Amino acid sequence: MVNNTAAADADYGYDYERIERLRLETFASRFDYSPFSYYFYKGLAESDNGRPYALRVADAVYRMYENVSVYIGPDDLLAGRQSETPLTEAERDELDLLMDARRMMPSVNGQASHMAIDYELLLAKGAEGILEDIRSKREPLDLTVTTDVRKDIFYASCERALAGLIRFAERHADEARRQAEACPDPRRGQELLAIARNLSNVPRKPASGFYEAIQSVQFVTFALSGKPFMRGSHLYQLGRPDRYLLPFYERDLREGRITPYEAQTLIDCLAILMPARIPQGLAAGWMVGGRDRSGHAVSNDLTRMSLRSISHTRLVYPGIGLCWCLDTPEEDLRLACEILGEGRSHPALFNDEVISKGLRFHGMPDEDSHEYIHSTCVEITPVASSNAWVASPYMNLAQKLLDVLDRDYPSMDALVDSYCAHIAEGMRDNLIRETLWREERARYVTDPLLSCFVSDCLERGVDIEAGGARYNWIMPSFVGLSNAADALTVIERLVFHGDVSFETLRSALAADYVGYEQLRLRVMNTVPKYGNDDDAADKYALLLTERLTAMAEQYQRRGDGQSPSRGDNYLVPSLFCWVMHDEFGRETGASPDGRRAGFPLGDGSGPAQGREATGPTAAILSSTKWDHHKFIGGVAVNVKFSKRMFSPDAIGKMVSLVRTYFERGGFELQVNVVDRETLLKARANPEEYRDLLVRIGGYSDYFVRLTKTMQEELLARSEYLI
Repeated sequence: MVNNTAAADADYGYDYERIERLRLETFASRFDYSPFSYYFYKGLAESDNGRPYALRVADAVYRMYENVSVYIGPDDLLAGRQSETPLTEAERDELDLLMDARRMMPSVNGQASHMAIDYELLLAKGAEGILEDIRSKREPLDLTVTTDVRKDIFYASCERALAGLIRFAERHADEARRQAEACPDPRRGQELLAIARNLSNVPRKPASGFYEAIQSVQFVTFALSGKPFMRGSHLYQLGRPDRYLLPFYERDLREGRITPYEAQTLIDCLAILMPARIPQGLAAGWMVGGRDRSGHAVSNDLTRMSLRSISHTRLVYPGIGLCWCLDTPEEDLRLACEILGEGRSHPALFNDEVISKGLRFHGMPDEDSHEYIHSTCVEITPVASSNAWVASPYMNLAQKLLDVLDRDYPSMDALVDSYCAHIAEGMRDNLIRETLWREERARYVTDPLLSCFVSDCLERGVDIEAGGARYNWIMPSFVGLSNAADALTVIERLVFHGDVSFETLRSALAADYVGYEQLRLRVMNTVPKYGNDDDAADKYALLLTERLTAMAEQYQRRGDGQSPSRGDNYLVPSLFCWVMHDEFGRETGASPDGRRAGFPLGDGSGPAQGREATGPTAAILSSTKWDHHKFIGGVAVNVKFSKRMFSPDAIGKMVSLVRTYFERGGFELQVNVVDRETLLKARANPEEYRDLLVRIGGYSDYFVRLTKTMQEELLARSEYLI
């Protein structure tokens, strides 16, 4: 199967040198999906304009997979990597013309991917098995009935797209055989023939073993990611591989067809190919652990191999999450903490107990409530059945408060009511816009290949863009909770119970506290802040989260199942920021919490940067005083620790701290283990620290590539010692 190089560790069989070469190659890679765009839009332009649009799209998908260059790198064990062959100058000129013509088509907004497809279906049936299911559904249709005609068009487009996927795999198999014939190295020649054998079988047919299964997963995800007609279509997550790959691994291990070290090499190859298809600044990954459909804790070799791949690959992606439950073995959580202690920005730590409770609250059956994925950063979407729009949109809580400070208020309650009404109005306006976009996409967008792998598109005969998925949630995210909570505390203490007038406060904010330095010192040093286990300071975080969930629940009604939203605009709230705390911060003036104009907002739903003065335990206690489970759109709490916290003698304290956070109902915890001195050195000498990873507001990125304000925000975060 996987043969080891002579330089690899013969005692263990892990191909370290190959993984390191692949890692460096991927780290230096750049992304150019223009060849996919060229062949798709060329195929669409040359298709029969008299045919239904869905069939024209499917034909264009086939043409794209038939013609785009294929590439297998010199160290690849898994195929499914962007070709290094660029478009010619003439082809780029033609693509420009095609894109100009595309601008005459209806403009559609919205979101794609941010999900995990049905990998269990892929591995169990393969494309040919899915084609058989489609044909059985087409056969009884009555084409004199309008609804059946729509279904028939949809099914025909799915058949054509699946045929394109099969052809794409055949072309990669042919390329592997071509390289094998020309390869002077017998060992590499055998590896290439193994790739060819795999792709001659999958994804066409069910996977017969672990190597085929992991190849099928990688290849189909890569094929889906290359679609040029979807904004953000490369953000597909890999779901729960320690579940769907486990039967193949255990059988191969039992029959002597694989060793654990060969399996680790393949998992690392899978991980390395993820950043090879995703532009920087985004996020994608997979999850391990948690509970399965039967409620049993998932903990196996593949769980731990996935975690170890973080140390082996040391890349910005994949963002691997460990899901904790009450029955998670101590060794898994300890391993995760040890990896974080190495300075890795993963794994993110998720609370399966809270998340599954939240999914049940939002209507998922118990047996499905453990089948979810962090769809990019921390947003939770159901595996294999979702077309949720995450972070749709982000809302600036600090700016919303500034908007209503244009007048005086007779009481704190009056101010809070006005503030919340303003948020609610913005939430409704945003939802109207998102709903209109949904309707536009239902008319002008179709995605036949993806629809084959998302429940219940094939069962209902409805494209995913027309509402075929089981869950079509809209998930707005609210940024700056800590700033808003602290600002309300300041106003209560200094305006309503102090000697500061609204007029003075407005003047100080307009001046960015210039000339009002004494007032800012009072704000920063005498008013308690969220994150220090002070009930008086934490109360507005509780109030705001309660109000936000109540606002969302107004739109959590069930639809008739016929509209594209499938849930009649079912709204699920979030409290995370990706990079929006930086973007919002740059465009937001000074705020009553003492934050200066232009500085990033709070980086998640925990305390604002540097304000947790009483240590990590107090910050965790404050962050878990409010109910997380309804915020299935994602909750991010960031903490930064000294490396000394992860010494063999101290790491037990870290494990206990994580358990405390989860046992108190915490949703997700993300840890940075990097000291201020290292960050300052990286900022001064970026070339020497180009692979220094840091955790931002739900995702990871390379520190030296961040904006100056984002670097300042990371430096401002409190660094803990317990």
